[in-house]
Amino acid sequence: MSTLYVYNDKDAGQADLTTEDQNEIARILGRKGIQFEQWEANFPITADSTADDILNAYADSIEKLQQEGGYQTADVINMTPNHPDKIALRNKFLNEHTHSEDEVRFFVKGDGVFYLHLDDGVYAVRCCKNDLISVPANTRHWFDMGDSPNFTAVRLFTNPDGWVANFTGEKIADEFPRYEALAK
Repeated sequence: MSTLYVYNDKDAGQADLTTEDQNEIARILGRKGIQFEQWEANFPITADSTADDILNAYADSIEKLQQEGGYQTADVINMTPNHPDKIALRNKFLNEHTHSEDEVRFFVKGDGVFYLHLDDGVYAVRCCKNDLISVPANTRHWFDMGDSPNFTAVRLFTNPDGWVANFTGEKIADEFPRYEALAK
């Protein structure tokens, strides 16, 4: 289930707030400029599903997002426990970074945790199937998919070449609970 943990950025020991209420999550994140919505991921994903199958299944929703946000392209990321690059990809995005464009994800299977470093807080959002999250450009954040990732998400991009991570050099991500602690 989708969950929001709100920490003071100086105290990773205990979340000041934890909620699984989808409306409350959307409201709290919305006050910080983060879009969080519930969509319906009803296309059955199997081992034989291709990226084109998934993009075609959600074509209307993707087109709507593209028109609203000026996104030019969409693709599908599919992470499995057997993905050959899972360790390298996890380690890369466990470091705080920003992007020069929005980071938009619609989870159609599985889950992952976005950590948003906003003002003096860290907002850890466990995103699950049906969740749409849009992290605005230049927002400090990191992402954890765990050591046995299992999710599929539609990603939208403004830049056809995809986004580039600009690492902040801050070690804050090392202080906060990882995916395994939050996705119980």
